[in-house]
Order: sequence, then C-alpha cells, then structure tokens
Amino acid sequence: QVQLVESGGGLVQPGGSLRLSCAASGSIFRINVMGWYRQAPGKMRALVATITTGGRTNYADSVKGRFTISRDNARTTVYLQMNSLKPEDTAVYYCNADISGSSGRGVYWGQGTQVTVSS
Repeated sequence: QVQLVESGGGLVQPGGSLRLSCAASGSIFRINVMGWYRQAPGKMRALVATITTGGRTNYADSVKGRFTISRDNARTTVYLQMNSLKPEDTAVYYCNADISGSSGRGVYWGQGTQVTVSS
C-alpha cells in the first residue's frame, strides 16, 4: 500500500518561511510526477507546484519566485520551500504523486498539512 506522509506546516508571520516535506512509502516501482496543491477555506483545491522525475518544475503564477519545489536523490521525497509568505498563502497543503506500484499506477494524496500566515 502506498502512503504519502507530509510534515512541516505551521503558523508563520507574513514574510516568513516554511519548508514542507512529503515522503512516499510502500510497494513503489516508480514515482512519476510529484507535486503540491493547496485548498483555502471556501475555495477549490489548486495547483501550487509540480516536479517530474527529470526535475522539470511547474509553478502557479501566484507562487513563482517565492516557492521552490525539489526532490531528494532517491526521488521518494518532495519538498516545498516557501519564502516571503503572504496571508493569502494560508491553506491546507496537500502532497500529490503519480506512482507506479505493485497494484498498478495511480494518483495518491497525502493527508494535508495546515499552513497559516498571520501576524
């Protein structure tokens, strides 16, 4: 069974930084695209950033230049470095991964981690 476990959320003041981590575990043959999405209260879940196995990245316009997505060498953990945080970045952040495993290929989600930007 594949699991994505997130960590690193919390409360931070505007202008501050946080780093989110998401580790994939289980019977995994290959992890394809990994990414982060977020859902603010009353809004739909939206893309924040993605990264392919080859390291190609994609960002939402609202976070370009402030957030950086990366993966570890084993490509089983994805990170989101968030700098210059704004109150509008407040949301639950979800890790997402396209994984090929023993039960086939599927898209998996983490449980979510709360990020609150407030003074």
